[in-house]
Amino acid sequence: MSKQAGNTGRNWYVLHTYSGYEDAVSEALKQRIESCNMQDYIFNVIVPKVEEVTVRRGEKVSEKKRLFPGYVLVEMNVTDDSWYVARNTPNVTGFVGSGNIPVPVTPEEFGVIEKHIGTAEPKFKIEVSVGSTVTILDGPFAGYEGAVAHIDTAKGKVKVNVSIFGRETPVELDFVQIKKK
Repeated sequence: MSKQAGNTGRNWYVLHTYSGYEDAVSEALKQRIESCNMQDYIFNVIVPKVEEVTVRRGEKVSEKKRLFPGYVLVEMNVTDDSWYVARNTPNVTGFVGSGNIPVPVTPEEFGVIEKHIGTAEPKFKIEVSVGSTVTILDGPFAGYEGAVAHIDTAKGKVKVNVSIFGRETPVELDFVQIKKK
C-alpha cells in the first residue's frame, strides 16, 4: 500500500467503536500514529465530551460525559495506509460512511460539535422535575417542603413554591440546597 493512494484531503472523520471504549480507542490510535509514523496523515483524535454537574448527596459533582457514545473523531488525510491504521485499531468497528469509504464530517457539523465541547460553563443536571416535592436543606427555609416550579439547568437554580403563613411563596435555590422527597 502506498501512502498517497486514495488521497482525499485533510478532513474530520468519525470512527465507530464499541461503546465504553472511546477513550481506549483514542489512546491506542495515538500510539499507533507514533509507531506507524503517520503524523503527516492522522493529525488529531478526540472523544467529544461535555462537562456536566450533577448533585449527589447534596453536593455538586462535576463529570465529563461523552457527547457521542460509541464514536471517536479523527482529523486525517485518508490514504490506504492511514485508513488501515485507524480502521485496524483495537475496538474500532469501522468508519462512518458507505462501505469501506469514510464520509467526512461537514464543516457545519464539526462547528456544532466544537461549540458543544468548547463550552466553558458546565451544564447542571438534577434528578427532580417541575412539580416534584422537595425538602429544602439549607438557608433560611431549611426544613420546609415545597413544589418545584421552575428549573434553570444553565445556572444550577430551581424555584420552589413554599407555603409561608398560608401563602405560596417562590424561593430561588441552588441545586445543592434541595433534596427530592
